[in-house]
Amino acid sequence: MSPKRALAKQLSLIGKSGIRDFFEIVQNQKGVISLGIGEPDFETPWLIREASIYALEKGETGYTSNLGLIELRKLISQYVLKLIGVEYDPYEEIIVTVGVSEALDCALRALIDPQDEVIIHQPSYVSYVPLVVLAHGIPVIVETHEKDEFRLSPIELEKKITPRTKAIILNFPTNPTGATESEQQLKALAEIVHKHNLFVITDEIYAELTYEGKHFSIAAFEGMKERTLFLHGLSKAFSMTGYRIGYGCGPKEWIEAMVKIHQYSILCAPSVAQYAAIEALSKGRKEMEKMVEEYKLRRNFLWKNLSSLGLTGCYPRGTFYYFPSIRTYGLSSRDFSYRLLQEGGVAIVPGSAFGQGGEGYVRCSFAARFEDLQMAVRRIEKWLKKIEKEANK
Repeated sequence: MSPKRALAKQLSLIGKSGIRDFFEIVQNQKGVISLGIGEPDFETPWLIREASIYALEKGETGYTSNLGLIELRKLISQYVLKLIGVEYDPYEEIIVTVGVSEALDCALRALIDPQDEVIIHQPSYVSYVPLVVLAHGIPVIVETHEKDEFRLSPIELEKKITPRTKAIILNFPTNPTGATESEQQLKALAEIVHKHNLFVITDEIYAELTYEGKHFSIAAFEGMKERTLFLHGLSKAFSMTGYRIGYGCGPKEWIEAMVKIHQYSILCAPSVAQYAAIEALSKGRKEMEKMVEEYKLRRNFLWKNLSSLGLTGCYPRGTFYYFPSIRTYGLSSRDFSYRLLQEGGVAIVPGSAFGQGGEGYVRCSFAARFEDLQMAVRRIEKWLKKIEKEANK
């Protein structure tokens, strides 16, 4: 490429996804049990797949409204009201997107001016920092810690706020730690947001996968609906990752701004996937709840067994991830994960993929068949004994 055709400088500020980068290595390994990719192992329930087929047979394959099918937006409005207790106008306050990732991208580009600061708690999902950078914003990191169960401290948050702070990205339940926030803690965060006149983008894609207590959203507190964008989708709880249906709910002006970006870059979410989402939200709750109960059983199994092997960490109260510490083994999170893959035949994700605060930890997904979890535990036990012997030589 000639100098005149150099790529955008902004891209040099971000790297490849730490998850995807590691799993390029996994693809070349045979017989590996994967506890890595954050994807449900359940097939999409048949009634949802059948709705996809029926939509195809009826020829429902054209463009939809930029905002998404109004029937779907009405169902989203009803579903979100039950989920977090906040009502959104399906005509003006909801947009259907290609996954939560696109919703987040549009939300940031619609809100952020160059050099605006966006606060992100880490360890966190790998997309947050790069998307802020691509929107020409400045990501500001607040580290969360195991001693606090990886919850976001209001005190630590306020320390990071400056006159350039525009917004905060929240993710509870949290990928990769499985952390959840209490109602009291979220209320304290909401008060700080009001005090400093900030906006909030809250990614609650794992809301249904809350195993202890009730899920709370910061959008539900007094005065927060007007300054919060609630992001959600059907990938995790309904096992519809490939359908790529996400949505954003928020103030009319923010949604209108997102539509301007969405209509020129994407136009609309796939029509067939939207019809499948209608079926999921209208008739798929029982199937979803069965999957959530199965995740809870798997969570209990993996946490108990890995903890007994010395891989201890916070009890994951949400998501389908366990985030144990590996610091006692004297290996970086990447070296630990790479050696376990090569020598033990189990794929996990280095904690460093989720930010500097993730170093010393690994992410283990329990969105895998129970038989695979059992086999993975046996392999990990055998491999840990091997490296312990090496350390004692």
